[in-house]
Amino acid sequence: MSVIVILVVVAILAGLIVLVVIGAKRAKTQDVDPLESRLAEFSQRGEAVSLEEIELSQPFVDRVILPFIRHLGEISSRFTPQHVLEQTRKKLELAGNPGNIDASTFMVLHFVMAGVFGGLVLLLSLSSKTFTLPVKMLLVVVFTLLGYVFPDLYLKSKIDRRQKSVRKAMPDALDLLTICVEAGLGFDAAMSKVNEKWDNELAVALGRVIREIQLGKLRRDALRDMADRLGISEMTSFVAAVIQSETLGVSMAKVLRVQADQMRIKRRQRAEEEAHKAPIKMILPLGLFVFPALMIVLLTPAGLKLWRSLGSIV
Repeated sequence: MSVIVILVVVAILAGLIVLVVIGAKRAKTQDVDPLESRLAEFSQRGEAVSLEEIELSQPFVDRVILPFIRHLGEISSRFTPQHVLEQTRKKLELAGNPGNIDASTFMVLHFVMAGVFGGLVLLLSLSSKTFTLPVKMLLVVVFTLLGYVFPDLYLKSKIDRRQKSVRKAMPDALDLLTICVEAGLGFDAAMSKVNEKWDNELAVALGRVIREIQLGKLRRDALRDMADRLGISEMTSFVAAVIQSETLGVSMAKVLRVQADQMRIKRRQRAEEEAHKAPIKMILPLGLFVFPALMIVLLTPAGLKLWRSLGSIV
């Protein structure tokens, strides 16, 4: 079994495991207890079932794997420094809290994924006779480390994707806020309109702000918390402008219009920056794939003729 086959099999198995776990966690993003929902469903049907039967009707991941990981997270939180948990909690908030997991459970995922990656490579290496023992041990160590850092890489990609989505949606959202405010709506009602019309990360963040305001939090505090959860400079400057206009009594519509123009200019500048980076990013694939193929196509006929001419002379 070659190393390419091993890597492909490991990648496929690890991807399937990650997709199963993430899918199971996303299914529980709502605040409703699955046991209570199933109990209400059976009671509406009029069927007499016990709590044990309802629990056994849940998937194996929800019944065994996720509770076991949470239990490990509770144990590991006792030995993890508090600042590490706070940093992890902050990253989860920046990523939009994917899977609705806490910081301790996410810390345990490092060791779980390290064991999964390292265990799969160990099993495959034991069944292979192609490599020597040092090479097998090196592969196990490398993939164990890769599994350990995999949750952090996944979380960073979620943070970047979420922030990019918010930056892309901000100019259009501010235009809609401006139109609603100029039409006579209040700022809270304008945010509700954005939350109703769109289904993206920015709309979800504004919806959370509205719910917090309805629960009694001050608007400026709710907006500051939203800026902290998103972690982008554009949202921080927008929130500061809104709070300042509210404090000084400046027209909200004018502030929103100015902010929308600035966000649109920044979006155009980011697009131009990405366009300027494209030639540099193309150097590596050109050097690895395109140029060697061109050299083979162009130089092979000349090389064959030169070989034949040298062979006839000899």
